[in-house]
Amino acid sequence: MDTSREILQFLHYHPLSSRDEIAKGIAFEGSDATLKRLIAAGVQNDDIVVEGKARATRYRLSDQAHLLMPLNLDTYFAVDVDKRQVQASFNFELIREQLPAVRLFTAEENAHLQELQAEFRQHVSEMSENEYRKEMERLGIDLSWKSSQIEGNTYSLLETERLLRESKTADGKTKEEAVMLLNHKDALRFILDNPDYLRTLTVSHIEDIHQLLTKELSVDRGIRHRRVGITGTNYHPLDNEFQIREAMHDTCDLINSKGSIFEKALLTLVLLSYIQAFSDGNKRTARITSNAILIANGYCPLSFRSVDSIDYKKAMLIFYEQNNLYAFKQIFIDQFEFAVREYF
Repeated sequence: MDTSREILQFLHYHPLSSRDEIAKGIAFEGSDATLKRLIAAGVQNDDIVVEGKARATRYRLSDQAHLLMPLNLDTYFAVDVDKRQVQASFNFELIREQLPAVRLFTAEENAHLQELQAEFRQHVSEMSENEYRKEMERLGIDLSWKSSQIEGNTYSLLETERLLRESKTADGKTKEEAVMLLNHKDALRFILDNPDYLRTLTVSHIEDIHQLLTKELSVDRGIRHRRVGITGTNYHPLDNEFQIREAMHDTCDLINSKGSIFEKALLTLVLLSYIQAFSDGNKRTARITSNAILIANGYCPLSFRSVDSIDYKKAMLIFYEQNNLYAFKQIFIDQFEFAVREYF
């Protein structure tokens, strides 16, 4: 790891540190002048913010760097869950102050995504309506399988295809597993039949999608009114129904204010999972709602077929605990490219 990255990593966990504290924290062996130059470069790049003057000078990460700097997942998760330094409670500033002020994608990332989107539109323009529907059905089967697998469903991809195409359940599987997959199919069909439904995001629309995904699964309808825990983390979502609803409205306002469809879709994926507004089915709802936004705006949806379920969960956990989006953003970019190249 280069020294500049080490400085940012240190400030991530130790905000408002002095230059001496940074030097000791990263075991810096160079001169003070070199460290000053490296910190100044971080300030110039809008990664580091300076507070105070002279001996009272302290440094912290900018919101942009805090949210989007690379963090090593292997190193991070090598630390036991109870020993990790995490933001255990819901960050109220995240949705109202931090995310509105940052650019989620670099110029290079955005150009790459736009090129892929242009490729998608070109391919779709050459398809018949029937060909397009068949590709969407294939993508939908893959999405139903992977989205359910991430939640612990044990159906294989071939078993999922047989269930969704022929309504034949697999031997040795529970009824709930089949229902989860069939609910994905119903939710996706609803989105394709109503492509403009999520051009503007509302809390009631999110609740509608959640209801479709959790039908007949013994999951409470609507915004939850009691505490939930998340396995594998000490992050605790909001447990007040009114605050949850307020956070959902703030999220809708934030997403609707964004001009970039890619930012809308990515924020939907992470924030609906982060808020955990429902007693169960939050990540499924986030994936389908995000895809609904892509479809409503004529963008290629994601199947997530090639993502590793553990990598997906780790990227989500590091957002819960550190509000860092980097790992999940890479998953989003990779899966958008996969979908454009695989299905269309």
